[in-house]
Amino acid sequence: MYIATLIGAPGQGGVAPALLRQVCAAWGGGRARWLADDEAAEFALSTWPGDYGDTWQALQQQGVDLVLQPAGERRKRILLADMDGTMIGQESIDELAKAAGAAEAVARITARAMNGQLDFATALVQRVRYLRGLRYESIAQILAQRIRLTPGARVLVATMKAHGAYAALVSGGFTDVAEHVASALGFDEHRANRLQVVGAVLTGEVEPPILGQEAKRTALQAIASRLGLSPVDALAVGDGANDGPMLAAAGIGVAFRAKPALAAQCPMRITHGDLRALLYLQGYHRAEFAPPC
Repeated sequence: MYIATLIGAPGQGGVAPALLRQVCAAWGGGRARWLADDEAAEFALSTWPGDYGDTWQALQQQGVDLVLQPAGERRKRILLADMDGTMIGQESIDELAKAAGAAEAVARITARAMNGQLDFATALVQRVRYLRGLRYESIAQILAQRIRLTPGARVLVATMKAHGAYAALVSGGFTDVAEHVASALGFDEHRANRLQVVGAVLTGEVEPPILGQEAKRTALQAIASRLGLSPVDALAVGDGANDGPMLAAAGIGVAFRAKPALAAQCPMRITHGDLRALLYLQGYHRAEFAPPC
């Protein structure tokens, strides 16, 4: 058995009743269940539809996400989330680079890394070199002026924690930003890279070890083991190529508004919905959402 979930952009009415009935009837699905009127719904079906790819593409063109996954226990007990481009709408290193006057050079390296064209650790070292001489106080200014939480992030974390999940922010970005974001969203822990600072100035170096794609998967395994759980008990979300191993290891791995390299390898993709879509994928009804922290 499988569960098909249709999710539209909030407030856009993308999942119209007629559209839901059309997809459900075409696939011989069971009775549909609304998770949020005109925004999210799900139904069960017994076999994987042969035209899934075509239907997915057609719905994308109508502003609707479609995810098909095995039925069973979908509510996860761990949330493991990337930060840059996922929990926040920006790439924090790109914002630091703007303050350092190296925006274009760093953005080019970031794009290559997120699309899997450059090893993440190598890309990180190259980009941080451009930050040499930037005053440490610039980080606080950037957090206040440029970093914005992704819509739905607060509700996602609050709801999963209210239902007993453990939330970890695991980022290839920097601890100074991750600590702020984790606190704002109510994460139980955060892991990220540490910038080297001497005399209140960035040296242009990253303190080892570098947290990259393998470290993210290792973090998932370690956190699950510590909690007496398995990676299958986790929902992981990210947007870049370095998130691939983490998403593949999790019970539910979601590519959220992902770069092409990650989208190509991840079957669960959210393009139009906000981060509350991850709750709909677990079968949460909007009435079950917890107030954000």
